[in-house]
Amino acid sequence: MILDQLVQASQQRVQKVPVRERVKRIQQARKMTTPVLSFEAMLAQPGLQLIGEVKRASPSKGLIAAEFDYLQIAQDYVAAGIDAISVLTEPRYFKGQLSYLQAIAQTVSVPTLRKDFIVAASQIASARLAGASAVLLIVSILTPAQLKAFITLAHELNLSALVEVHTTAEIQLAVAAGARIIGINNRNLKDFSVNFATSCQLRQAVPAECYVVAESGIQTATQAQQLAAAGFDAMLVGETLMRAPDKGQAVMQLRAGVRG
Repeated sequence: MILDQLVQASQQRVQKVPVRERVKRIQQARKMTTPVLSFEAMLAQPGLQLIGEVKRASPSKGLIAAEFDYLQIAQDYVAAGIDAISVLTEPRYFKGQLSYLQAIAQTVSVPTLRKDFIVAASQIASARLAGASAVLLIVSILTPAQLKAFITLAHELNLSALVEVHTTAEIQLAVAAGARIIGINNRNLKDFSVNFATSCQLRQAVPAECYVVAESGIQTATQAQQLAAAGFDAMLVGETLMRAPDKGQAVMQLRAGVRG
């Protein structure tokens, strides 16, 4: 299963880093006083916010962007009015790098999200050190104890935690662990199939006090309007924007009819 391979690869990368170095990263991140652009403040704005993704490849689609000027992509997003940027940092299957996130975070004026298969506290610390505003935590690859500890650590480091779910049971686990932001993934990570209806079907299971983000399979302004009507705070769009020849135009098309 693809997800198992992704998790195993992430665990192997963590284990290659000496324990002393991992502890040092966490200590350094705890001492940081550099202000963070607030991911939650972005979600609190009126209307449906758009999080654009910087992604070179994926396990299901292979290479998405042969030409990959990640900084230019991020700048094009911001120029078109994007609200936040998600950066894939997983190197083996998504061809990402933490350095991409760091460079983008230093350049843009919107919050950034580290999107990876996080399995260790040191990866959260590395996100903070790289200048991220938020980290992705996936319920299905973490134990309840890990999830709670990672959400707590993220908040201690002034990071937001976008907690990703795919079922009602996972929503309940996320809320019990202290999640303030729930990401409903339309992609089933077991086989990487996508069903756009998943987000709207699960939306009502999320408590009112949580922000809600729809992820994956979002391609049209009509879908964006459906998400807005269902009460989503944001949508995370990757491949649709990455494949667009004119990313600024693609951003504006997705927003048509959602925000005036």
